[in-house]
Amino acid sequence: MTKTVLVAGTESHVGKSTVTAGLCRLLARRGVSVAPFKAQNMSTNARVAVDPAGEWGEIGVSQYVQARAARVPATTDMNPVLLKPRGDGESQLVLHGEAVENVAAGSYYESHWEPARRAAIESYERLADQYDVIVAEGAGGIAEINLRHRDLANLETARFADASILLLVNIERGGAFASLYGTLELVPDDVRDRIRGAIITKFRGDESLLTSGIEAIEDRTGVPVLGILPHDDPGLPAEDSVSLPQPGETAILGDDVVPEGRSVTIGVPRLPRISNFTDLEPLANEPGVRVAYLPLQSSLDRVDAVVLPGSKNTVDDLLALRDAGFDAKLTDFSGPIVGLCGGYQMLGERITNASIESTADHDVVSGLGLLPVETRFSAQKRVARVTRTLDPVELLSGARGTVHGYEIHMGRTTPTRRIDQPIGEGSAAVNRVLGTYLHGLFENENARTAFLKAVFRSAGKPYPEETVSQSPYDGAATLLTKAIPDLCDRLDIRPGDDDRIPIE
Repeated sequence: MTKTVLVAGTESHVGKSTVTAGLCRLLARRGVSVAPFKAQNMSTNARVAVDPAGEWGEIGVSQYVQARAARVPATTDMNPVLLKPRGDGESQLVLHGEAVENVAAGSYYESHWEPARRAAIESYERLADQYDVIVAEGAGGIAEINLRHRDLANLETARFADASILLLVNIERGGAFASLYGTLELVPDDVRDRIRGAIITKFRGDESLLTSGIEAIEDRTGVPVLGILPHDDPGLPAEDSVSLPQPGETAILGDDVVPEGRSVTIGVPRLPRISNFTDLEPLANEPGVRVAYLPLQSSLDRVDAVVLPGSKNTVDDLLALRDAGFDAKLTDFSGPIVGLCGGYQMLGERITNASIESTADHDVVSGLGLLPVETRFSAQKRVARVTRTLDPVELLSGARGTVHGYEIHMGRTTPTRRIDQPIGEGSAAVNRVLGTYLHGLFENENARTAFLKAVFRSAGKPYPEETVSQSPYDGAATLLTKAIPDLCDRLDIRPGDDDRIPIE
């Protein structure tokens, strides 16, 4: 019989995705047949996976990452319901990997709740037929009393999967014990009975300071605190834009060890409807590289390269760039420029059929004009895993071989004149400007290294020596095993003794 563990939280951003990935890797290393699952996800970051019919579909990035942690192929059953926010209270609904329609929050719960629930149960049952353990990730807080009758990722999953529950509580912001106590008081009785223990996350400092609080909370609730996870980011991709600055704020991710005079900064405009920003994380993880998310009004004076990220609404974000004067700054910028997916569309000369995606009432919108291409939108959406052969150009000088990634986009982009297409169809390059539909480009070491060498060269700085570190999957597993060595026993999972050497 399949064992299911639900990793739930007292609120959003408590570390559910990290703990789920860590538990998947911990079990996979010991020879357990394990798969991740999230019944309903809301995320602007998606990856491509195989649906039950063998076609390509979309899932949230965390379930894709968790599948890699579990060392199994990602499938749409791992995230059967995906809501991709588009702005203005509307989301694109994706069921079993396929975009169904754009829905407002109210209409989703009125018209789509039952089909979504059925989709989740169908996917769970298929996974349960294939795997011995399923590690399910909850969403937000498990005790939202206004959502009791329609909480698919938490309450419904706990029930239809007969799940044991790990309850995470974030101590970083204060009030952890009150949050834990309140959650245990408000969660429905049948679900509370499934809670095997709580885990305190994101702790900094001396753990002994928590002893009296832990004893008191265990005394009051009867729920054991299984362990304390330190505030340590293993480097897994972020699930949603909670981890990003708000549109008017600046945040810099990446290397704070290499002095600024020997590092480079890659500027990323913080688009109002930014999506798939995890494309930038492989760059931020490199030594000597800082990725700066910039308000649209920002100067580019201290930036060495610019990457325009993906967008859930290319046209409206392009208009937002123009309204902020960012288009003129980009035209005057002399360093490398890369556009990914929606960013690639923005770099072209024009976008036609714009009203299909945008709320704008005009059908043709001028692009930034930095690449001789144009994009025509249509209702059809392309979702596919792809492999391309690199054809080196200025920004990929020296790169050889193939790159792997995925495409998720509406619209088709075509050259307006003969042009280099260094990553095959769906890409274009002119000197220091490169555009591509390929998400995951920088996860490929050959492309990432070539691009960063071009950035360091353009900035007149030496490229730093490469460093080797533990994979983020094993980093997440290490967090768990150090804090809670007997976690598998607590969950009644007997992994055995096959503690294999990690492979990635």
